[in-house]
Formats: sequence, structure tokens, C-alpha cells
Amino acid sequence: MTTELASPLAQKQRIASIDLVRGIVMIIMALDHARDFFHVDANLFNPTDLTQTTTLLFFTRWITHFCAPTFVFLSGLSAGLSLQRKSKKELSWFLVTRGLWLVIVELTIMRFGFTFNFYYDITFFEVIFTIGASMMVLSALVFLPQQAILGIGLLLIFGHDALSAIRFTPEDSGFTIWTLAVQPGFIALDASHGIFVSYPVIPWLGIMLAGFGAARLYTHFSPDKRKQVLRITGVAAIALFIIIRFTNVLAPLDAWSVQDNAWFTFLSFINCTKYPVTLLFTLMILGPIMILLSFTEGARGWFTAKATVFGRVPLFYFIVHFYVLHIAALVTHLIVSGKSLSDIDFHVSAGLGGIGPGIGYPLVWTYVAWITVVTGLYPLCNWYNRFKSTHAYKWLSYL
Repeated sequence: MTTELASPLAQKQRIASIDLVRGIVMIIMALDHARDFFHVDANLFNPTDLTQTTTLLFFTRWITHFCAPTFVFLSGLSAGLSLQRKSKKELSWFLVTRGLWLVIVELTIMRFGFTFNFYYDITFFEVIFTIGASMMVLSALVFLPQQAILGIGLLLIFGHDALSAIRFTPEDSGFTIWTLAVQPGFIALDASHGIFVSYPVIPWLGIMLAGFGAARLYTHFSPDKRKQVLRITGVAAIALFIIIRFTNVLAPLDAWSVQDNAWFTFLSFINCTKYPVTLLFTLMILGPIMILLSFTEGARGWFTAKATVFGRVPLFYFIVHFYVLHIAALVTHLIVSGKSLSDIDFHVSAGLGGIGPGIGYPLVWTYVAWITVVTGLYPLCNWYNRFKSTHAYKWLSYL
């Protein structure tokens, strides 16, 4: 049930629809990580490569595109809602410290979860990094009116494609800053160490700022008006996506093409560029999410209760599920191959934390691993959710 925010006291309550949507996409997210570790072709080709993929493999990957934009948008939305119980100064301090903490988590806990090595040969800047960095930027912007922050967010969403069209090479003096801010790529630190940036900050910052501005829907609108605005905005985003996408005006940055048959042409149409995230990708994902947010207000039932638990402990679930999947995949590989741990090369150049190219199983086992891990983690996440709900330790807001 959605908790309405009619008074400062009510603001302290969580909004169930937001936790539910977050929980749904977190369940979906685990499918992509299960594929990374268990599918035989995971390290051989992109599952949305229409020259090599199948329909099931394509959608196994495509459906998980909803995860990162939703995480980032809801992070901004939650930050905006927290203004109901925090001063701007308090919120700014929380955002800068939590953002810094998330960057540290990416560089340490999540990096080891990816690689299972301490060599620091390759360090990945993924979604946790960009959420943390975006929070630190938002910490400086919270002193502006929410409407102004929303405007900046929309400007970045609709304008960052123009920035993405500007390309820097490793030889250019501004390559490192541009890669961290706009252009995904590899930053070489020396001959054997480097940083791979998958989620440059600016495109994702726009989504977070838009979420921050959208918090006004929950603080200044009645429930019926809020749901109406969310649905209209979602439908408008989808319609704008279809119109712009059909014209192919954003090619070659984000193009589609006619394929051998109508079905694969449709797959090409919805196969938008995520690295870097484009305007079309953002519209395609956030449009349905807006609609989903409107329809999940007041939702009840068995699945709603279970999914909401995951949405209330996002970072905890994110870290634990990643480690469980990676450890399970590595142990399975050792058993199947008959190798010992000392036989495994954990350098990133050899694979993803001991899982090299071509190591894995048919796609059905990806789904078995996904369902098993999500189901198995529910009791732990439920315990942690209850612990957070009954304890007031400040460190709990960071995990």
C-alpha cells in the first residue's frame, strides 16, 4: 500500500510503490548477472548482436536494460523525498558522504566481486560508481529549487547525445576527464593497469536529477493527480521514442536498420545504445517505468510483498547476489572441469573472475541460477529489512 505524504510525520514513512518498482527491477537485474557468469556465450559476443543472438537470448539481456536507469532515477527520487525530513544542508552532507561511500564500494567490494583478484589490473566503473558520483554532484545542487534541478536533468537527458558525438582519443589531453564524464572507454594507467568506464557520469546524472525533481509529484500532488501525470508523462516518453526512433534522425549514434525479417527489424528498432546511454534509450526505459509507478500505487499481494523487500535493501541485495552468483559459477566450473583453484587465472584478460570465454552452460541454466539465487536470498534480505526497520544506527542508511 502506498503511504501518502500529507504531513511531515507521514514523510518519514517509505513509499511502497517506489520500493516495489525498485524491487522488481532488482529481481530482473539478477538475471543479467546470472547470464554473465553461467551462459556459455556470455564472454563471446553481445547478446543483442542481431547477427549472432536468438530471440530468447536477446530479451534475456534487453529486459535487464530497465535496471540501471530505474536505479538511478529512483535514487534521485528518494533523495528528493528526503527533503521532507532533512534540511538541504543535511541532505547535501548525506549525499556527498553516501556518494563517496558508493565510489569506494565500487573500487573495493564490487571490484573484487567482478575479478576475484587484488591485482587491480583492470578496475571497472559501473553503475554503483556513477550513482555515487552523481550523488556527489547532486549534493552541490540541492540548494537550488527542485524545479531548477529538474530542468537541469531534462537538459542533460535531451542534450547529452550532442556531447557523446564529440570523441576523444587516448592521445588527447582531455581524454581521461571526457571518458569519466561522457564517453565510455578504457583509461590506461600504465602498461598493466587501467580503468574501464562503462557508465560515464553526465548522461546518468541527468536521469538522477530528473528523479530528484519528480519527487514533487509525491509531495505536492494528490494521489489521483500524481498517477495521471505519471501516466501521461510515460505515454509521452514512449510516443516520443517511437517518433524519433522511426525517423532514425539520431543515426549513427543510435541507429536501427532493416533486417532479414520483420521480427528482427523490430528487435533492431528497440535495440538502443546503452554505452553511452542515449536519449532514445532513456525514453524507452523511463516511459514504461513512469507508467509502472502509477499502477503500483496501492498494489497488494504475495509478489508485491516479496518484491518490496528487495527494493528496501537495494545495496545489500546488490552486493550479496553478485558474490553468490560469482562464487556459485566458479565452484560449478571447478567441479565440472576437474580443476583446482590454483589452476585458475584470475587476471581480467583471462576472463571474468576465473570464468573465461566459452566457459558456461546452455541458457536454461542461466534461468535456473537466477531463480535459485533470488529465491534463496529472500530470507536474508527479509531479515536485513526487518533489522533496518527496527534499528536507528546511522550506518544502516549507507547499506
